[in-house]
Amino acid sequence: MSEENENQTQSEENSAHSAFETGSITVEKNGHFIHCLTIIGQIEGHYILPSQNKTTKYEHVIPQLVAIEESKEIEGLLIILNTVGGDVEAGLAIAELLSTMKTPTASLVLGGGHSIGVPLAVSCKKSFIVPSATMTVHPVRMNGLVLGVPQTLSYFEKMQDRIVNFVENNSKISADAFRSLMMKTGELIMDVGTVLDGDGAVECGLIDELGGLSNALEFLNKTIEMENAECSGQ
Repeated sequence: MSEENENQTQSEENSAHSAFETGSITVEKNGHFIHCLTIIGQIEGHYILPSQNKTTKYEHVIPQLVAIEESKEIEGLLIILNTVGGDVEAGLAIAELLSTMKTPTASLVLGGGHSIGVPLAVSCKKSFIVPSATMTVHPVRMNGLVLGVPQTLSYFEKMQDRIVNFVENNSKISADAFRSLMMKTGELIMDVGTVLDGDGAVECGLIDELGGLSNALEFLNKTIEMENAECSGQ
């Protein structure tokens, strides 16, 4: 094997290993390069979760988003979500980055988009959900020792306001309607909140459209072509 072929093989192996580790891949469709990023399991924030947990590490995701935004080759970004939630600040940080990207973005909820996965799902230019997926909307919670003092309650309330405002600004649901879903009683055992299936998430305005992978890719391709046409016209 020549040195050039050996280097190419090594590069492909490194790329495959990187895709396996980070759950991301770039594919070409209709002449456009679209990057696919998966957010699965639990979103890991400031604390390392046990090794048996499936996690998405925010320190891996954030640099990828910056690289995608700066890339001249990547024209679109597809976020695939199947997450139980996780660290509120880490999840909200990723969602804020996604919402401010100029690169065309689409999200697709498969399986579940629970807890802090809700802001992540609505952060893209257009959101899709399959009929069998579910989304759990509930108030902010914290594990471990919590001091029962007014400052703690104030902190929870401010964090919750940030989430509610973000969801309202990036979806079709109003703040009051979202809060009512958060505070609903009688649906979750030992907790308050609401579980929405695909139809319910679209009906309340949380998610834009029912659809799958082909619908999300079709939206990205159309958006890319429209933007390219506008640039050509100028």
